[in-house]
Amino acid sequence: MLEINNLHASVVDIDDSEILKGIDLKVNKGEVHAIMGPNGSGKSTLANVLMGRPDYEVTDGDVTFNGDSIIELAPDQRAHLGMFLAFQYPAEIPGVRPWQFLKAALDSKAEARGEEKMSVRNFSKLFDEKVEAVGINPTLVKRSLNEGFSGGEKKRNEMLQLEVLQPALAILDETDSGLDVDALRIVAEGVNSMRSPERSFIVVTHYQRLLNYIEPDVVHILVKGKIVKTGGPELALEVEKDGYKTYLDAAAAGANA
Repeated sequence: MLEINNLHASVVDIDDSEILKGIDLKVNKGEVHAIMGPNGSGKSTLANVLMGRPDYEVTDGDVTFNGDSIIELAPDQRAHLGMFLAFQYPAEIPGVRPWQFLKAALDSKAEARGEEKMSVRNFSKLFDEKVEAVGINPTLVKRSLNEGFSGGEKKRNEMLQLEVLQPALAILDETDSGLDVDALRIVAEGVNSMRSPERSFIVVTHYQRLLNYIEPDVVHILVKGKIVKTGGPELALEVEKDGYKTYLDAAAAGANA
């Protein structure tokens, strides 16, 4: 589904700002991959580069989605292909309610694919079903998007977006940051309920605790812009026990060699 080959990326218009320094990664259909690493390792940069955030520039390498390169595509074009990014800190959008936001997103997706747009009546029915399914307070969806939402409510709202948009690949960028156990369960329940042979996830996180609820198929350790180790779920437990010091020391020794 997703293949990353020798990906290098920097911050736009800033010299010597390379953050990703040769990422190789392959995500097959139906797999859940966890990307772990210390602060400043490039985890969030990778998530944003995959979705085409214009603050970053790909300087080498390629990213393909279902066999086609997406490097030159804008974020909305990547979304139309079936990619989705859950933000670490979801933005508040005053004046736009979740219903309006998701109806516009589905309409845009249908238009890009040459499909018929869902009627307001049918969408309203779908929306109400998904609101109930994710357990979000119905009064919240009458507010502007994320405005005044708690951390857990914002995560429920992102799970609502996942349920409505049904992406083929969902990237969760440190979505567990600052969440209590109940909010972690919200995210995990949303992800686990949507796991299927046709849908994949990339879960970006500092800590193993989220992976207590979402069992990944593959775990990658990202340090200083490079994936330095790949393994199964047991690798996350190893990091929880021993931390990242060994990987940081090895990276520093390599840089000084």
